[in-house]
Amino acid sequence: MTGPTSPPPTAAELSADPELASWRVLLGRLAGRWRTDSFAQGAQFVAGVAALADRLDHHPDVDLRYRHVTVTTVSHDVGRLTRRDRRLAVAVAALADELGLVAVPQELSTLEIGLDVMVAADVAPFWRAVLDYEPETEDGDDSLVDPAGRHAGLWFQQMEAPRTERNRFHLDLTVPQDVVEERLAAALTAGGRLVTDEFAPAWWVLADAEGNEVCLCTWQGRDDG
Repeated sequence: MTGPTSPPPTAAELSADPELASWRVLLGRLAGRWRTDSFAQGAQFVAGVAALADRLDHHPDVDLRYRHVTVTTVSHDVGRLTRRDRRLAVAVAALADELGLVAVPQELSTLEIGLDVMVAADVAPFWRAVLDYEPETEDGDDSLVDPAGRHAGLWFQQMEAPRTERNRFHLDLTVPQDVVEERLAAALTAGGRLVTDEFAPAWWVLADAEGNEVCLCTWQGRDDG
C-alpha cells in the first residue's frame, strides 16, 4: 500500500508515465485539462471527479469553465506529489476517456510574479496586506500565495545591489516541457529577445522591446518539479 511515506515519484517519472499522457507536471503539481462540449458536460465530469476523490480519499482542485475543466492535484499534507496523486490522476483520465473528453495539456501553464528586493522581510508585509495573501510556508516571507488559489503567486528574489537598469517585477510562466520550445520561438518571433539560456531547460529569461522580463520555466532541471 502506498501513501505519504512511500518514495515520492519524480517529475521525470511522472512525465514519462504512459498512463499520465494527458497530465503535465507544473510547479510540483500534476495538472490536466479536458475540453467539453457544454457547461453541463463539464459539470458531469466534475461530479465524476468528486466521486472518485471521495472514493480514493484524495481531493484535487477543480476549475470548471464553459469549454474546459482543469484538474490539479498535490498531496497537501506532505507538500509534494505522492503515489496518491498518480492514482487519482489515472482514475480521472480514465473517467475523461469514458466521457469522450479530449485532453489539451498543451494549454496548461502556471503564472508567478517575481519581485527583486533588497530585504524581503521589509516589503513582504506590505504585499501580504494589499493582496490579502498568505506566506507559502510557515518559516518565511520569501513567497506569498492567494489562499483561494485564484491569483498568481508573488515571490521575492534577493538582489545584491539596487537595480536601475531594469524593472524589478518580472513574470515566471511555467509551461509543459513539450510546449516550451514552441512558446520560446513564438516570443522571439513576436519581437522578444533572449536574455539568457544559462539555466535552460529549467528556465529561459526573455525580454520585450523595452526590457521587461519573463522567465519561461519547466520542471526539467529542478528537484521538485
